Amino acid sequence: MSTASTKSNVRKKKQARKAAASDPKAAQKAPGPPAAAGVPDLSDRVWAIGALVILLIAGFLRLYDLDLVPLHHDEGVNGNFLVRLVREGEYRYDPENYHGPTLYYFAALIPWITRLLFGTAARDNYGMTTFTIRLIPVVFGLATIGLVFCMRKRLGRVATLAGGLLLALSPGAVYLSRYFIHESQFVFFTLGIVVAGVFLYDTRNPFYLVLASASAALLFATKETAMISAAVLLIAFGVTHLYRRFYAAAFLPRSAKARRAQQQGAFRRFLDDFGGWIPLVICIAIALVVFVLLNVVFYSSFFRNGQGVYDSLKTFAIWSKTGQTAHVHPAYKYVEWLGSQESPLLFLGLIGAGIVVLKPRNSFALFSALWAFGLIAAYSLIPYKTPWLVLNFIVPLALIAGYVAQFIYELDGGQVRLVAAIWLLSLVSVYQTIDLNFINYDNDKGYYVYVYAHTTRGLLDLVKHVDEIAAKEDGVTTGISILSPDYWPLPWYLRNYTRVGYYGRAAATSEPMIIVNANQKVEIDTNYGAVYEQVRSNAPDGSFDLRPGVRLLLYKRREVLMGQLKHPY
Repeated sequence: MSTASTKSNVRKKKQARKAAASDPKAAQKAPGPPAAAGVPDLSDRVWAIGALVILLIAGFLRLYDLDLVPLHHDEGVNGNFLVRLVREGEYRYDPENYHGPTLYYFAALIPWITRLLFGTAARDNYGMTTFTIRLIPVVFGLATIGLVFCMRKRLGRVATLAGGLLLALSPGAVYLSRYFIHESQFVFFTLGIVVAGVFLYDTRNPFYLVLASASAALLFATKETAMISAAVLLIAFGVTHLYRRFYAAAFLPRSAKARRAQQQGAFRRFLDDFGGWIPLVICIAIALVVFVLLNVVFYSSFFRNGQGVYDSLKTFAIWSKTGQTAHVHPAYKYVEWLGSQESPLLFLGLIGAGIVVLKPRNSFALFSALWAFGLIAAYSLIPYKTPWLVLNFIVPLALIAGYVAQFIYELDGGQVRLVAAIWLLSLVSVYQTIDLNFINYDNDKGYYVYVYAHTTRGLLDLVKHVDEIAAKEDGVTTGISILSPDYWPLPWYLRNYTRVGYYGRAAATSEPMIIVNANQKVEIDTNYGAVYEQVRSNAPDGSFDLRPGVRLLLYKRREVLMGQLKHPY
C-alpha cells in the first residue's frame, strides 16, 4: 500500500468517526461501533460459521472425558445434596456452609427426566453419574459463550468472535466448566443481566426488563457473592455514563447546551418508547415481583421450607465473617493467578481498558473494562480468595479483549496482524488448557493455580479396590466404615453402597472394609491388626492420596481372603 493511500484511508476513518460522533440520531439508529472506512466487515455467513466453530471447540474441550478428573471436595458435598434431592425429594438451604439452591435443582433435571423417560430406579442411581452432574456446568459454560455472541452489534463481529474464542480456550473457563460447583451458572446469570439490559435499551421491549430481573433473581439464588457482582455492575454502569459525559465535555468540540439536550433527549426517547412513566413503572413492578418470586421459590425448596427464605437473608452476615477468616490471601493474589494462567486475557484486557479510557467511543467496551477491573478490585479487597472466583473476571476480560481484536482489525493492515495475534494467543491458551485439564488436573505445584486442594487421581484407585472387594462380598450391600476425619468426596463415589458409616474417628466395627487416615495407622494396626489387613497401593506406605497432605488407608477384614474369621465383634 502506498503512503498516499495510507494517508487517505486514515483521513477517511477520522472523518467517519467525527460524523458518527456529531450525529446523535445516527448513533441512536446504530448502537454498535462505527465501521472503519475501507475495512470490510465480516459477512453474516462468515460470522455464523466462526461462532459455530468456536462453540464446537468449546464443547469438545468441556465434554471430552468429562469424568476424568476426580471430584473435588466441594463437588462431593454438592453431589451429596443432589443425591438426597433426587432420591428423597428433600433439599433444605443451609446458610452456614453452602451456596444457593439453583445448582441442585438444575442438575436434578437430568435424573428426573431420565427416570420419567426410561423408568430408572434407585439401583440404577436414577441416571446420576459424574458425567451427568458435570453436564450442567458445561451447558452453562457454553451458554455463556453464546451470550458473548449476542453482543456483536455493540462490540462488533470480530470482537465477539475473538472474545468467544478466548473464553472457549481459557484454561480456567474450561476447568471450572468441568466442575460441579456454582461458578458456571453464576457468571452466566451475571452476563445474562448485562445482555438483557443492553437488549432492553436497544429494543425498548419490556420483556428484556423481566428477563434481566429473572437473571438477577437466579444470580442471587445461586451464590451469596451476587451482592458484589450486582454492586460492581451498577457502579460500572454509572461510571460509564459519567465518564463519557466528562470526556465529551472536556475533549469533544460541542457546546454544553447541545450535549445536555442530547443526553436529556436520549432518556426522553427511551421513556416515550415505553409509553410514558406509568407503563415503565408497571414493568419495573412486574420485574420486582419476578425477582422476589424466583428467590422465594428456590430458597423455600418450592414452598416446602419457609425457613429457607429467612436463611437466605442471614447468609450475607454469615459469609461476610467467612470472607475475613477462610482462604486468606494477599490483595495481589488474583492478579498473580490471572498472570499465571490467563495471561492472554489479562494482557489484552489491560490494553483494551487503556484504549477505551483514552478514546471511549464504545460505551459497552468501556463498561466491560470497568466491570472486569472493578470485580478484580472488589474481590481483591476481601481476604477470602479462591481460584474458582477468577471465572467472574474471565468473562468481562474476554469482552474487552475482543474489543482490542476489533480495534486491531480496523487498523490499516490490521487483518493480518489480528490473525497473527489470535494464532499466537490461541497456541498459548490451547497448550495451557490441555496441560491443565487433561494432564496436570490434580497437580497443585507450580502455576497450576486452579488445582486448589484438589482430590488426586489416587482416590479413584481406592474406589476401584473397594468395588473389587465388594464384588466378592455382598455387592452394594457390603458394609464399609469410614474412620478417617477427612473423606470427601468419597460419599459421592460410594453413593450406591447401602451400608456406609462415616465416623470420623476410630470406632468399633466388624464391616468387611474400613477406610482410615494414614495418621491413624498405628492405632488401627494395634487395635484391628488381628482382624484386618491393609490393601496396599503402589505408594511406599501403601496409601491412597485423597488430596495434598491427606492420605487414606484401606483395610479389609481377613475373612474376605482367608475365610477364617467370622464376626470378630
